Amino acid sequence: MSKVKVIVAGPRGRMGNEAVKLVHRTEGFELAAVIDRKHNGESLSAIEGFQGIEAPVFSDINECFSSIKADVLIDLTTPEVGMFHTETALNHGIRPVVGTTGFTKEDLAKLDSLTKEKGIGCIIAPNFAIGAILMMKFSQMAAKYFPDVEIIEMHHDQKLDAPSGTASKTADMIAAVRETKQQGHPNEKETIQGARGANVDGMHIHSVRLPGLVAHQQVLFGSDGELLTVRHDSFNRASFMSGVKLAVDTVMKLDVLVYGLENIIE
Repeated sequence: MSKVKVIVAGPRGRMGNEAVKLVHRTEGFELAAVIDRKHNGESLSAIEGFQGIEAPVFSDINECFSSIKADVLIDLTTPEVGMFHTETALNHGIRPVVGTTGFTKEDLAKLDSLTKEKGIGCIIAPNFAIGAILMMKFSQMAAKYFPDVEIIEMHHDQKLDAPSGTASKTADMIAAVRETKQQGHPNEKETIQGARGANVDGMHIHSVRLPGLVAHQQVLFGSDGELLTVRHDSFNRASFMSGVKLAVDTVMKLDVLVYGLENIIE
């Protein structure tokens, strides 16, 4: 069986670094190239932290896709760059696996249309940690019985978007099974704006940003006399790699857009 040829965008980021190592060590995967804005024309092995891992480095994504035959793009950059990379990959017949959060509904609709036009798969995942996906699925199950819910997501202080993609996705999954309900006292008033967090379909999402954190979320369900907490913690970026591998394996079999790993985990 031929190897899956993978290009990684954003190799010097903390997630991208782990993704490069994942592809390098995984039997059946081949690191075809990386996309990095600073080291065009170099070998990846010449960049600090990648000694012994050979792959060409491109700064221009179109040049990369035109020069390198690849099956999958793993993109772990930013929402703006990630959208451009994803569209470009699809237009070159390369299947994107995207871990960037912050895509709008309009972005997703555009990419959904493009995948159908090209007939190849694309996976966008707000979170690649398998435990986080289960946390979201368990929360959706609980929401059928506990309609009063608040989400607290906690991340490192360098994260750009708030709320996190995982929190937004969790809220969307809960809203799909929960009747819209405005929580709290009907005359509730914030004496400091934002104290109750973001309001999504009557639920509240609270975002915490502190050094020392990686990626953490708890979903609190309240009812008369009881509290149910569903929580997940990622303590390092390696925790996301099992999901990245699953996504790469799965996207090769798809011809549609999949948003969220919960849709490919039974």
